[in-house]
Order: sequence, then structure tokens, then C-alpha cells
Amino acid sequence: MKINWGTAIVLVFIGFISFILYFVVRMNTEKKFEHDLVTEDYYKQELAFQEEINAEENGNALENNVKVKKIAEGLLVTFPKDKNYTKLSGTISLYRPSNKKLDFEIPITLQSSEILIPKNQLIEGRWNIMVNWEYDNISYLFKESFTY
Repeated sequence: MKINWGTAIVLVFIGFISFILYFVVRMNTEKKFEHDLVTEDYYKQELAFQEEINAEENGNALENNVKVKKIAEGLLVTFPKDKNYTKLSGTISLYRPSNKKLDFEIPITLQSSEILIPKNQLIEGRWNIMVNWEYDNISYLFKESFTY
């Protein structure tokens, strides 16, 4: 059987389109390639973005800002020593970009100027931490990405 140029070009196009469709279907159906949205209520959070910017500027203006350090027991979050830790309030949010089921939030209740997040709550991989805290009615925000 003889194949002319027109038939060969059509067969190549069909093969290429099939190849691309195979990967599109595979990426959409396999769980390991699933990536969640950053947040469910994106538009609601967008309205509060200026407050977040102001709080982050307040945090950056501090002489001693929040520090995050990986240690053997987990993740150690240290608050400024010049602030009275009993007057601090807020939350620590840990966000996993690859899986929203691993995201969690911890209320800030301090016995000292440090809080420990146990390593059994952290799975290896990339994490984003956001420490949203308040002291003397002034909001502060600390954001950082890290790999555990």
C-alpha cells in the first residue's frame, strides 16, 4: 500500500494530537499531579489585602522580628524578646502549596517568647508560614517559605 504526502501529514497530526491529549488526560486524572488553589475564598481575602500589607510593614519595621528556625524537635517560632509575650495574641498558619489537606493553623498561646511546632505535624517538603500577631492593638505579620 502506498501512502501519499497528504495522508502522511494527516497521520502525523493525528499522532501528535493523540500524544498531547494523553498527557492532558493523565495530568487531570492522577492524584499526584493535583494542585489546589491558594485559598478557597480568594476574593474575600483580596479585600483585606491592604491591612495585610500594613501589618507586614509593621513587622518589618521592628528591630527584632519573628524568627523561624528548624530544630530536631520541629519548628521553633521565636517572638521579639523586647515584647511582653503575655500580651501577644494571634495565629500561626502553615500552608502547604501542594496539598491543602496538610494546611493547619495554631493559635498563639505563649509560656515564653517561643512556640514549638512539633515535627510530627510537618511532612517533608515546601511550606509557607504566616505569623499574624497583635501587640498593644498593633497588627504584625511575618511570612516566610521554607523546606522541611
